[in-house]
Amino acid sequence: MSGKSVLKRLDWLTVLLYAVLVFFGWINIYSTTFTNTDTSFFDISTLYGKQLFFIGLSFLLIIIILSLESSFFERFSGIFYVMSIVLLIGLFLFGKTIAGATSWYDLGFFNLQPSEFAKLATALAMAKYLSDIQTDIKKGRHQLYGVFIILVPVLLIVPQPDPGSALIYFSLFFVLFREGLPIKYLGFALLFILLFISTLKFGVIWVSIGLGILTSLFFLFKRADIKIPKIPLIIFIISCIVISLSVNFVFNNVFEQRHRDRFGLWLGLEKDPAKLEQIKKTIGYNTYQSEKAIESGGFLGKGFLEGTRTKGDFVPQQHTDYIFSSVGEEWGFLGTTLIIIIFTLFFLRLIHLAERQKRDFSRMYGYGVISILLIHYFVNIGMVIGLLPTIGIPLPFFSYGGSGLLFFTAMLFVLLKFDATRLKEL
Repeated sequence: MSGKSVLKRLDWLTVLLYAVLVFFGWINIYSTTFTNTDTSFFDISTLYGKQLFFIGLSFLLIIIILSLESSFFERFSGIFYVMSIVLLIGLFLFGKTIAGATSWYDLGFFNLQPSEFAKLATALAMAKYLSDIQTDIKKGRHQLYGVFIILVPVLLIVPQPDPGSALIYFSLFFVLFREGLPIKYLGFALLFILLFISTLKFGVIWVSIGLGILTSLFFLFKRADIKIPKIPLIIFIISCIVISLSVNFVFNNVFEQRHRDRFGLWLGLEKDPAKLEQIKKTIGYNTYQSEKAIESGGFLGKGFLEGTRTKGDFVPQQHTDYIFSSVGEEWGFLGTTLIIIIFTLFFLRLIHLAERQKRDFSRMYGYGVISILLIHYFVNIGMVIGLLPTIGIPLPFFSYGGSGLLFFTAMLFVLLKFDATRLKEL
């Protein structure tokens, strides 16, 4: 298909929403990093100048993606996946440590974060595997292969340590559910999360008592026609016990102290007032200042470049993970609502694009992109307003970061390329 045909069939509404998010994100990066000594938008010694440079690179990347054949991404999906795994392994030898995590390659002019490329590669690999003609996700063997594709990058990212980035890959399980993975697995996953959090909050004894009471009530009031196989029930009960007993081991030996402090602050586990206050001033400081910045913006906000907390550097990393707080302070409730509406329209449009794909590979990849972007969005907003613990997740197309912007853009426009050529693929 010619370049003109691709441009004609491109979903320009999605492109417009993407451009609005990128532009408004850059405006807020400019606001959070601008100083009175800065003279030019294009000064790459400034963070907003660097982001503008990466926006330009993103447009170049879009042109390259749209000029390639759609089959290129499917044909080389396995190679992309292997490349991403090699890059993640290479971090243990050649990686650069920033903020305690060895997650970047120092390329001189910018730092490359391979976990961002791995998200794109894993989404492609998952779509390729699931769309294979002999793959049946209802079979246990194929389920294991699908889980394996997700877990390999996770197991390489967690030791960096970067649990926040590793968390994103679990969103790809939604692709498995969309394609027919039994919903009971989602129930087990939610149960595990609930048990983990409940055990941390209330302790093993109280959780065990609660499980016992709920089980007794279920059998006491269950209908006579409901038959429950004994072996699965026994396995289920044993799993609950094992999960409850292993929570403290995982929390104390797998998590780092900073992660334990964040969860402890979020769940209110710390009882010592002096230590709690110290944790709030260190681990909880970002979230506290972020909430205050949003609260101070009121309904209409203080105005562009008028945010006193933003100008006073009260919120650390406000141009990256906490950029949404600058929206709240300078643009107020009206601005934050507008951004949420734009993101909502953006995701609804992506779902529409994924559903209208004619080929299984394109549809599955589309849902992979949606899952990755959606969990970034929910976790980041939840973190900024204090509903979730701080785990270092950027806001897509909005937060400062070259690797993030480039690969978020690549993920999106690969999907748009598939959509523009979907009739040709029949």
